[in-house]
Order: sequence, then structure tokens, then C-alpha cells
Amino acid sequence: MREPSSIGIETNNGVVSPPPQALLERLKDYGQEDVFALWDELSLEERDFLVRDIESLDLSRIDRIIRCSLRSQGLPAAAIEPVPESNVSKVEERSHEERERWWKLGLKAISDGKLAVLLLSGGQGTRLGSSDPKGCFNIGLPSGKSLFQLQAERILCVQRLAAQATNESSASSVQIHWYIMTSPFTDEATRKFFESHKYFGLEAEQVTFFRQGTIPCVSKDGRIILETPYRVAKAPDGNGGVYSALKYTKLLEDMASKGIKYIDCYGVDNALVRVADPSFLGYFIDKGVAAAAKVVRKAYPQEKVGVFVQRGKGGPLTVVEYSELDPSLASTVNQSTGRLRFCWSNVCLHMFTLDFLNQVANGLEKDSIYHLAEKKIPSIHGHTMGFKLEQFIFDAFPYAPTTALFEVLREEEFAPVKNANGSNYDTPDSAKMLVFRLHTRWVVAAGGFLTHSVPLYATGVEVSPLCSYAGENLEPICRGRTFHAPCEISF
Repeated sequence: MREPSSIGIETNNGVVSPPPQALLERLKDYGQEDVFALWDELSLEERDFLVRDIESLDLSRIDRIIRCSLRSQGLPAAAIEPVPESNVSKVEERSHEERERWWKLGLKAISDGKLAVLLLSGGQGTRLGSSDPKGCFNIGLPSGKSLFQLQAERILCVQRLAAQATNESSASSVQIHWYIMTSPFTDEATRKFFESHKYFGLEAEQVTFFRQGTIPCVSKDGRIILETPYRVAKAPDGNGGVYSALKYTKLLEDMASKGIKYIDCYGVDNALVRVADPSFLGYFIDKGVAAAAKVVRKAYPQEKVGVFVQRGKGGPLTVVEYSELDPSLASTVNQSTGRLRFCWSNVCLHMFTLDFLNQVANGLEKDSIYHLAEKKIPSIHGHTMGFKLEQFIFDAFPYAPTTALFEVLREEEFAPVKNANGSNYDTPDSAKMLVFRLHTRWVVAAGGFLTHSVPLYATGVEVSPLCSYAGENLEPICRGRTFHAPCEISF
């Protein structure tokens, strides 16, 4: 039972007691005493809630973040340069021997237990018309599988491939640990979804859930905003909050204790994501770099995607958002290659060493610079303009001593699910069609045939990830057989 609180108890003469003095003094130290402005109007329970809400904040850390972030706003950044050609592995330049070598190298590292998978899954499907976690979403494939299930089954498939490649006696002898970052809004629902689906065939102990943090929203002059008279307005700290979350939950230490060396990191809302890709891992190990990213070529100059750039001559690689890239630069073509000078799009498919993740977690914490997103914040004054403070997953790259980019084809690995059907792009229907088209090509290449009642551009087949990871091993299932689209091909 909780001890009776002394907060807000009336004195014998009926005068309401003030806020706790020590807490008030701490708030004054940081110029945030206004959070107690409506103290006299609150009930005892509301005062108790407000005090506990403020006591849960690391005030010195939040003050440092607010000051550093506001101070950095508008500061001139180093000029951007295109990514040097030597930093990019391009699809057309890879030899068959390289592909084979990277694939085998990746499978060996997976078999040795050196790879973990890190999923960024803090978002709700609000723009998809759902309050569930995005990963629970079913994009309308014949199997009815959710994004979570598709990704879990790809992990199962890679485990089996790694076991076969290294002559392990069974697929269960190879285990890829899956770390899943949720948010306060998705944590409970995500855990329940996995439990109710028996972890989609994975072992429960190989899946670890952890929550990203939240951070108070602030006014333009850095004051903490109250959502209600007794609750601080907070928002998730962005997908880049994964670094501090891994640090404070001691999961970086957990990874080290498991012998993990490499971390494959990705966002949940991609129906074609190749989770734990052996080829990408093999390339990463072969290059010996601290960080790497899969990239796709920008489709057209004004496409709303961030691109990798080099920050200053010989500087680190980083990502510039499309809104920050001058239109004239975005349209410039490299005359020697025929490509846009800034063409390598970030699609949130990254690989890091564990050592580098430790370095990033410490570096971002020390620098304490967050992106300021100007938003309408629910507050005691109605919706007021203020800042949400966020870090992004790509904030890690400027800390990397070495970074390599690995080009992939968007039609093979990038099917974003961001907007509801009826929108112009990145919908469940558009993602479903990208899956259909890729898997139909796999089946035809493996000697299969398709019949269809509607035009083929509007339908296709789905290949279960349990059958094939990237189109391999389909001949015994498909050769000489006819499939009626739409359907799922499974064992």
C-alpha cells in the first residue's frame, strides 16, 4: 500500500500547503517553476499527480537538452558535398563472386550468434486509420499476415539458411535475438500481440521489448508546457531515442554478454524489409566499417526523402532531410555518372557495430542536441505552438569514423506503409502490389506459371517468408506448377 502523501495537505488553519520546497527550488534553478502556477486550483490528488510527474523527470538532463537544442537552432552547418563514389557499393558493379562471398560471410556470422536485429516500432498506425501499433497492420496480402509476422518469419528463414550453410543439426541451433523498441503508446499492445500469436514461431526468450523515452514539450523560450493543470505535456523522443533507451535499459550490456557484435536496425513500416540480410551483413563485415546503410536511388529530384551527404570536404556522412536540401542542389546532375549528385536516399535500413552503438549513445547524450519540431501542443491554454524535441536514427552517422552505403533496388526492398488507402503514395495497397510484383517475378524465374482473373498489374502471388528469403530455393515448389493469383505460396 502506498504511504499517505503529505503533498497538498491543508494546515490546521485551513491554508493550503505550498508545493514541496526542495522540488520548487530545483525547478527555479532551471527556470521552470511555472509548472506550479495553478497549484492552488488543484485537488489533493491532482497535486500529488503533478509532483510525481515532475519528480519522474531528470531535470538537469532535460535542461541541458533544451539549452543545447535551442542554442544550436539556426547555427550555420558545414557545406554539403555528394557522397564519394568509393563509399557506395552499387548494384551494377557487384560481381557474382562478391555477392556469394558476402552471403556466406553473413550466414557464418549469424550462425556464430554475432548478429542481433533492432526494430524501431514506437509508432501507432494513426495515418493508416488504426490506433494499433503499426507492426500489427495487415496490408491485405492473401495470407493476412501482419508486418510483425512477415518480419518474424524472415528471421526464422535466415536462421534456417544459416544452420544449413554451416551444417548445424537444426535451425533451432541458430538464434537471432530480436530487440523491439516500443513507445508508451504501443508497448502493452505490442507485447500482447506477440504473446497471442506465440511469437510467430520464434522463441519467447529471443525477443526483448523495451520502451523509447518521452521528453517534455517546450515553448519557444524553453519553458515546459503543461498539457493539463497537473500533467506535463510529453512526446516520444523520436526513433533516435533508441540510443539512449538501449543505454539506460542496459541492453547494450545485454548484447555484449550474448556475444553480439553487429546490429541490423530498421523501421517497422516496410513490407519488403530484408531483416537480418546476410548479404548486407557480409558486406558490412568485409568493409570493416562502424556504420552502414542500405540506400536506394532517388526517383526524381523533388522526391520527399532524406539523402546521404558528406558534411564538408572529407567530413562524415550524414543525412539531410528533403526540406533542408536546396531545390537547385537537389536537381543537379553528375555529368560523369548521369545520376543526381545527391541521389542516395535514406530508407532506414542500417547496420552498426556494438562498439559504435556504445559510442553513439554516449556521444549523443554528451552533446544533447535534439531536432526541434514546431507543432501545435495540447496545453492548458488550448493548442499552443511549441516544440517537440526529437532525435533521429540517422543522427548516429556523424559520429561514425567510417561509413559505407549499400545500394539496393527499391522494388526489391522498399515498400513503405505510411498512409491510408486512398492516399497518393506509401499505402497498404501500394505496398501489397510491390510484394506481389516481386514475388511473381520469383515464381516465374523458378519455373512457375500464373493464371489470373483480373489484369496481372492488379494482382500477383505472395511467397511465404518461410519458403524463401530472397527468391532462393523455390524451384522444387514452383517448377511446372500453375498458381492462380492472388494466392500465398507456402510449404
